[in-house]
Amino acid sequence: MSFERGSPLNRTLDLTEAERSLYLERVKRPPLPDSVSSLADSIVHGDSFALFPRLPRAFADLAILDPPYNLDKNFGQARFREMNLDQYQSWFESWLVTLLPALKETSSVYVCGDWKSSAALHRVLARYLQVRNRITWEREKGRGAKANWKNASEDIWFCTVSDRYHFNVEAVKLKRRVIAPYTVKGVPKDWQKTQHGDFRLTHPSNLWTDLTVPYWSMRENTDHPTQKPEKLMAKLILASSRPGEVVFDPFLGSGTTAAVATKLDRRFIGIEMDETFCCLAAKRVQLAKTETAIQGYSQGTFWERNTLQFQTRDKASDHE
Repeated sequence: MSFERGSPLNRTLDLTEAERSLYLERVKRPPLPDSVSSLADSIVHGDSFALFPRLPRAFADLAILDPPYNLDKNFGQARFREMNLDQYQSWFESWLVTLLPALKETSSVYVCGDWKSSAALHRVLARYLQVRNRITWEREKGRGAKANWKNASEDIWFCTVSDRYHFNVEAVKLKRRVIAPYTVKGVPKDWQKTQHGDFRLTHPSNLWTDLTVPYWSMRENTDHPTQKPEKLMAKLILASSRPGEVVFDPFLGSGTTAAVATKLDRRFIGIEMDETFCCLAAKRVQLAKTETAIQGYSQGTFWERNTLQFQTRDKASDHE
């Protein structure tokens, strides 16, 4: 079985030269328009740190920040060098304060990090925002280690600007298989019997084990080195924004946030400094207007990993 580029089984998204030229025309560059209405649903090619002071004030209903982790990593044309923790903390704080004016009083903010950077992120976030939780999600892929524990998780800090914020718990409940069904007089208690098995709708916790990191057979997969799953972004967007509101991602990468916001009827503004990833993000947004499936999410419900073989709008891409 071949998984090489070009194989029918390999769905990794690429850009042809013609597509690159087409989508490059749709990417905005500084100077940016002053109004949110003119900037909404835009992918901006530029340096986020330079652009933060020029953005409209109080436009973002939700901000999702996925900055470089404190690791040596290439991001297309850009490269991030590892620092000591104090330096990373200072670096994070130096640009976060310039982003804050873009947030509304009712905004929520999610900030991604790994175990090396998470403590530094928390120290800074606690100074400027209200830290409400730390989500830990399992990356089921990763290299094993001979002299250490395998690194198989990442963090997401959930913050708000104030006590006035939106959180829709009903939109992000998780459907799980019932291992030991409990009944009262033969009637299922807090679970549902279906022809496909027994399931319970559960409240979302801050430990996520139901995500699949994008890989070659998934329609959302790209060559970006740190791409987040669409299902992960869908949880954040559905929990902390309403249809029509603006989701801001200043480290857009290959466009996961923009594509998912489009699929879920939100507006978006994304900034990315690598031109190729900007074009790839624009392509994903265009595809999202007609290909609305999100792996692991079907008919308004999130499903735990390896249970969604039947409730799907797209059987080729929506099963885990």
